[in-house]
Amino acid sequence: MIILDGGIGRQLQRIGAPFRQPEWSALSLMEAPEFVARAHTDFIEAGADVITTNSYAVVPFHIGEESFRTRGAELLDLAGRLARDAARNAARDAPRNGVQVAAGVPPLFGSYAPGKFDTERAPAMLALFRKHLLPHADIALAETLSCVAEAEAFLNAFSDCGKAIWLSLTLEDNTPEPGNPKLRSGEGLVEALTLARDHSVDAVLFNCSQPEVMADGVTRAHGDFGGGIAIGVYANAFPPMPGDHEANTGLSPVRADLTPERYREFADQWAADGATIIGGCCGIGLEHIRELRKTTACGA
Repeated sequence: MIILDGGIGRQLQRIGAPFRQPEWSALSLMEAPEFVARAHTDFIEAGADVITTNSYAVVPFHIGEESFRTRGAELLDLAGRLARDAARNAARDAPRNGVQVAAGVPPLFGSYAPGKFDTERAPAMLALFRKHLLPHADIALAETLSCVAEAEAFLNAFSDCGKAIWLSLTLEDNTPEPGNPKLRSGEGLVEALTLARDHSVDAVLFNCSQPEVMADGVTRAHGDFGGGIAIGVYANAFPPMPGDHEANTGLSPVRADLTPERYREFADQWAADGATIIGGCCGIGLEHIRELRKTTACGA
């Protein structure tokens, strides 16, 4: 089992890093990158085998058009270097088969916003991520993809990059249809899985949806791929988001019931259904990763 890290944004907030909307987790990159290095190290020490670069908010949606134009390349390079340094230091100080770095490529025009995806602008933005972030990473990870067009644009930009390709999809969890998982766009999961197969991705994951809906995604992916592609999950700790929810309008609440032990119960089910990569997204903290690390189903 491969253990991922948890939600770096909330971890930055917990340790006192500069943190506010709209910049969110990018603010630490811009003002106090030492906190980003500490957050990566915290997750490695908690048991993560893979850490994701703090690049999710390095998009105009969060830092603004002008900052992205003038500082985007610099911030992506910094995010990559901080993660790589943390992984390198972990290997030196406490070897555990090595920690890998995933280059986190976010939804370019906002989370949960498939209708805002700009097919004309996306290629140039993705090229920036590839040029300045990917050299520091072992894995190219597209995160929180809510429509097939987002996934296709990422794969067109990265599938020949020479690194492992992980495609992570976010599932409809406000009004889910049991046994019929869909992307937040309303498109069927099968469309995205077909695209993943056509591009020979190394892993399909599901992230930033409630843990309750993830098993259907894992089951469908495992059935389609038959073990030929790795499957992963890193759920969030948010309550259901209404269909008209707009990201970046405030700090979303976190469920009190999703304790580390309860999250591990979900993870055990995902593993039983075929997942071999498990971690956490927004609101999933160090305590959850520690619990995953020590359990029989997900431990070392």
